[in-house]
Amino acid sequence: MTVFYYKALEGESTSPARGTVAADSPRSARDMLRSRGLRILSLQTAQPATRPGLIHLLGRKRSSQLPLFIRELATLLAVGVPVAEALSTISRQLRGPFRTSVEQLREGVLAGLSLAEAMRQQPLVFDALCSHLVAVGEDAGNLDETLAHLADFQDRQTQLKGKLGSALLYPAIVMLMAIGVSIFLMTYVVPRLLEGLAEADRAVPWPTQVVMSLSDLLVRFGWLLSLIGLGLVIGLCAILAIPSVKRIWHRLIFRLPLIGPLLVKQQISRLAIVLSTLLKAGIMFTRAFEIVDRSTSNLAVQSALRQGNKLIIAGHSIASALEATRLFPPTVVHVFGVGEQSGRLEEMLDRLAVDYDRQVNIATTRLTTALEPLLIIFLVCFIGLIAFATILPMLEAGHVL
Repeated sequence: MTVFYYKALEGESTSPARGTVAADSPRSARDMLRSRGLRILSLQTAQPATRPGLIHLLGRKRSSQLPLFIRELATLLAVGVPVAEALSTISRQLRGPFRTSVEQLREGVLAGLSLAEAMRQQPLVFDALCSHLVAVGEDAGNLDETLAHLADFQDRQTQLKGKLGSALLYPAIVMLMAIGVSIFLMTYVVPRLLEGLAEADRAVPWPTQVVMSLSDLLVRFGWLLSLIGLGLVIGLCAILAIPSVKRIWHRLIFRLPLIGPLLVKQQISRLAIVLSTLLKAGIMFTRAFEIVDRSTSNLAVQSALRQGNKLIIAGHSIASALEATRLFPPTVVHVFGVGEQSGRLEEMLDRLAVDYDRQVNIATTRLTTALEPLLIIFLVCFIGLIAFATILPMLEAGHVL
């Protein structure tokens, strides 16, 4: 079924009413609205919350409103509000495309689908982990508790994703400012300061020659360089969209100095959180591995999980299966082995996630602390070189040196 936005007049009212209706076609939607006594002013198809496209070349993007939605839904269900009514209440306070997704969930539930089945119809918004946990909660009769656990997981995942990006935000801003200031100096300030030297046809020091050559290159061919850079970025994104190339790239970034170990620990922490959440919900380990595989955007991790899951199904222990993938550190393999033997795998995974989360925090703090002064020094040196190259011929002209 498709969700339609409508604007219509009811009875003798002059102010139009707005809302949504689910139908198989626009004609069916109009018939349903007319049967309610509404005079239709406009009818539009509600757009999906997330569409595949350029934004998905390097990974899937989900709404930032999802954790709050899950938590509010859990709260309403816990006090006895029916699912359809809870979805209707939440949708009224949402804005943007995500509101359409929630309304589609409500229409699916009203049409007789379970909440998990309605979520599976929107895989770009509600991933496999979300729909499977909801299905487990519906089967067990504790959907509100399951949604509360899922909301906790979503909050932890959001915090985990934002840590590395937040740590690198300030260095990225400094680098962008350095590039912007450098381009301004080389294309606007330097040509005017050194214009007299070019007209005098006088020998200039080599630092000034280098700066003048770079400035002339940017002034004459800056637009061409910008087009080439844009083309390289688009071409790189298109190449990385190829699954085989993307898988190689995801393996290579794990081997980068400084950043690589951070990304590995971040992925392992997320894996431990997801597995622990699924196992606590009563899902079998091999099935949990499949769900984690589908909810992971890193193709290298996906490949390792699939290989490990095949070995586990074939009868290998969890530790030996993970070790065979050559992706997980020995500490992680040992934790899985101890958890499997002791029957406390969920507890061990929680501890592993907390420990790696703490290590990521410490490492990102150290990385940021080291990058900030390095970038500032680079900016000072570059601008200082431009200033020196500009002042040096003026001093030589005045017989100061």
